Amino acid sequence: MGEHSSIEWTHHTHNRWWGCVHVSPACDNCYADAWAHYSLPPGWIIVGEGREVPRRTKPRDPDRPEIWGADAPRIFPPDESPVLTEPLRWNRKALAVGERHRVFTSSMCDIFERHRLPEVNIKMDRNREQLFNDLVPACASLDFLLLTKRPHDIMRLVPESWRRNWPHNVWVGTTVEDQQRASQRLPHLVEIPAPVRFISAEPLLGPLDLSSWLSRLDWVIVGGESGSKSRAMQPAWSRSVRDQCVQTGVAFHFKQWGEFGDGLVRLGKKNAGRTLDGRTWDELPTPRRAG
Repeated sequence: MGEHSSIEWTHHTHNRWWGCVHVSPACDNCYADAWAHYSLPPGWIIVGEGREVPRRTKPRDPDRPEIWGADAPRIFPPDESPVLTEPLRWNRKALAVGERHRVFTSSMCDIFERHRLPEVNIKMDRNREQLFNDLVPACASLDFLLLTKRPHDIMRLVPESWRRNWPHNVWVGTTVEDQQRASQRLPHLVEIPAPVRFISAEPLLGPLDLSSWLSRLDWVIVGGESGSKSRAMQPAWSRSVRDQCVQTGVAFHFKQWGEFGDGLVRLGKKNAGRTLDGRTWDELPTPRRAG
């Protein structure tokens, strides 16, 4: 994670804290939750246990805190950590080669989470403010991709200035794993005045009819689930979403089949691959004028 991300649709991942809470079926086999159970960043600060102290962690350390759940603490980089300013370095590199680079923010948390504990919320607010008020304006060669399962909280938690004039380099997206989540989340997402509005249908757990929202979306990412407990993605579901995007001119990205291939046979992520009907779909959106 971090620079040179292995996620196909981004260049970098940037996390200002780790930890979250499961809110819908897409979370059931969360890769970030599994990763956090194995290893945590050494020296990060635990907030929400009634104390804020750095703690070194080791794999399977019985003293390592649980950071997933509504009642669990979250962990944050120390204030002097270079993690908090790494986008500045990425921006310099992108500017030097005359490119725009995408930054997935955040892969190990939800940037728009609100916690039940005031001390955790205070720390989240400070880290959001640094990102929104300092880093985003300073990194004109980076596009920050804010993917959330809480699109209803976006406008409440971004700076007031964004509500009047949304930054050109901030894209917003929400996870849509089935029709119920589409109906719950997309009405909020399509109201955000961002240059790119996107959905991540990964893991795709059911058929999706996006016709009510596609005219106000710019990018759709589809993927199956990987891992030992993965649920199979029906090929008809991914083909239907692709066809809807093609018909309406919305950029389509097919990330992976996941554990199960086109024939619904368990092959493993690598062997199942990421081609759909004989081709790779790596389309990217064209940012619209904000508003």
